[in-house]
Amino acid sequence: MVFKRVLGSLGAGGPVMDTILDREPVRPGGVVRGHVRLRGGCGACDLEHLALELVAGVEAGYGGEEHEGGVVFDRLRLGGGFRLDAREHRDIPFTIHIPWETPLTEVSGQPLGVVLGVRVELATAGAKDHGDPEPLIVCPLPVQEAVLGALGRLGFGLVAADLRLAHIAGTGQRLPFHQEIELTPAPQYLHDVNEIALTLLTGPDGMEVVLEADKRGGGSGAQGRHTVRHEGLERRDWPGEVDSWIRALIESRATHTARDGRTGAAIAGVAGVTGVTAGTAAAGGAVGGGMVPAGLGDALGNLAGLGDLENPEGPGDPEGLGGTKDLGGPGSEQEDRG
Repeated sequence: MVFKRVLGSLGAGGPVMDTILDREPVRPGGVVRGHVRLRGGCGACDLEHLALELVAGVEAGYGGEEHEGGVVFDRLRLGGGFRLDAREHRDIPFTIHIPWETPLTEVSGQPLGVVLGVRVELATAGAKDHGDPEPLIVCPLPVQEAVLGALGRLGFGLVAADLRLAHIAGTGQRLPFHQEIELTPAPQYLHDVNEIALTLLTGPDGMEVVLEADKRGGGSGAQGRHTVRHEGLERRDWPGEVDSWIRALIESRATHTARDGRTGAAIAGVAGVTGVTAGTAAAGGAVGGGMVPAGLGDALGNLAGLGDLENPEGPGDPEGLGGTKDLGGPGSEQEDRG
């Protein structure tokens, strides 16, 4: 998935803009620093509006529909109301705080195929245009590494990581989309489940873990939820704890499947009486086989070594998250997230 370039609306000879990011690793809840580089066109122009947008390539659903230009999930106003002279060069520094629920783009150095970017929006003479997004790389927090590392040591395989334009009911999800990580089960669970879908919703206090079994494999789609705090990671038996989550999920799925099976049998009985052929109701069918995307197969295996959390790097406040926001100069403001 790639971002679609929005055709220039400022006309030939208009200003040129570019976004330059500091290439420091960023984690959910952290900050991204950089600057916008402006170059004046053939003549002077009045810039009415200048902003940064965080955008994500998001599928609307399982059908694979994409949103042109991506979904904007945060915004930072850099200012406006100034004149850019012909051929003038101007750099505008910024610091943008990324949401805690920002999805991961790589795990253990392996890209997940998730597309995030930072792009500029510029308005002059009543027309708006967007620059090409500058790719944003987001790595896991220690609490995410702990859960993913445990799954790797238990033998789970990473198949894909997608962004879903949907809200998970009953969670504290704030963004309009969430990241869903699809896993193949470890050998010890193969007889009980075909696929596990994992979502990690992080916040300043901790993380919600949402597990779903056979969500798209024809089964009952049983769900399990757990809450983990950022503190005390090194004092927990992560493989044992995650194993207990998976086994509870499998038990819940079996209960749902048995109940659905009884309902299906009753429907079939009624259909038999009326001469109608009934299909199977709630079959836990196997997920269709497919090739693991390049680079994803080893990601969880690499994370298996992250479980040694004797001195984990907690979320802390390495980028000054607890202080006032540096919004890149006078007149800048980052819009509130709902």
